[in-house]
Amino acid sequence: MSTPRSMVWIVWFISALFYAYQYILRVMPNVMMNDILQQFNIDAATFGQFSGVYYLGYSLMHLPIGIMLDRCGPRKVMPACILLTVVGLLPFFFTDFWIYPIIGRALIGVGSSAAILGTFKIIHLLFSPALFTRMLSFAVAIGLMGAIYGGAPVNYMSTVLGYKTVIAIFAVMGILLSIITYLVVPDIEMHKSESVIGDVKEVLSTPLVMGICCLTGLMVGPLEGFADVWGAQFLKSVYSMAGNVAASLTSMIFIGMCFGAPLLSLFAEKTKSPLGTIIIAGIVMAASFLALITGKVAVSTMSIMFIAVGICCAYQIIAIHQASTYVKGSLVGLTSAVANMIIMIFGYVFHAIIGLIVNAMGGPTSTLGMIYGVGIIPVALIIGIIGFTIIAMCRKQSAL
Repeated sequence: MSTPRSMVWIVWFISALFYAYQYILRVMPNVMMNDILQQFNIDAATFGQFSGVYYLGYSLMHLPIGIMLDRCGPRKVMPACILLTVVGLLPFFFTDFWIYPIIGRALIGVGSSAAILGTFKIIHLLFSPALFTRMLSFAVAIGLMGAIYGGAPVNYMSTVLGYKTVIAIFAVMGILLSIITYLVVPDIEMHKSESVIGDVKEVLSTPLVMGICCLTGLMVGPLEGFADVWGAQFLKSVYSMAGNVAASLTSMIFIGMCFGAPLLSLFAEKTKSPLGTIIIAGIVMAASFLALITGKVAVSTMSIMFIAVGICCAYQIIAIHQASTYVKGSLVGLTSAVANMIIMIFGYVFHAIIGLIVNAMGGPTSTLGMIYGVGIIPVALIIGIIGFTIIAMCRKQSAL
């Protein structure tokens, strides 16, 4: 069916709001850690599992939800997925048994995977190919505003209203967003693929695609390990910051990433060195986190440093595009979904390992525990940098 031009922009904005909403839910544990630890009487290792299970739900459902979007359309899939995220919030109100929040967190991850995939689909269906990159960058910027709002403002609301009240507010917002999405998004006729399994096998069996995806995952720690959950607690334990200040500083990473997507893409285009851009971004992030874990970075310097780290976190966009250059044109979209899925799985790995280390070293209030826990981030970054350097050198030699 044909969609009126005025409605196209409204539909796009609704999809961007869903992306922002899921980002708030994604980073919410960052500022509610102590409340959750106390309510369910758990330790840091268990909390790390709780935070990370979001990424398992998100990652494992990436391909199934992508297929459902292709077959059923965003109007049916996106509202249902928004409601899944709301269901995932309910255990905080109705139980003190820890297994239910774990299941709820997984459901939030499952539902959230439809946000970016649904945005991809809506832009692809309703806008011309020439506008795809521009509209996607704007949608990502709106989504990252959700991550920013999930920092200091949610921390303030939790302090004033109580964290359960804040969760209830966002649950109601999710229900309203689901209804609006169903009413606004048009029912578009979809074209169904007949060889989904074969296409997936082809992508997964391409060594360079898998290599780039795994190296990209190793470098995702600053965003998915630090900024999403452990950043605020690290700053409180290591730098003795107040909760609102710590949450505000970690939000700088998301602010930086708002600008990073166009800036890094432009830099890679001008230098004609996408892999070199990724390597430089990795070096900046590794150097920043090596300095951070010393416990001696000034707050003023930290603000600038986190913005720079956020800009560099946009390397993921370039890396996903690089992975897609090793497959035929018809598999580019699927390769992007697979790459994003693998990257998000690494988000779970970072949360789980950091939680285990922090717990073994004295818990989240332990300075040494937080330093050693967050210390795995620069180590993984260095491995990723080395891997991308090897790929860049091999590509350069093959071009000679």
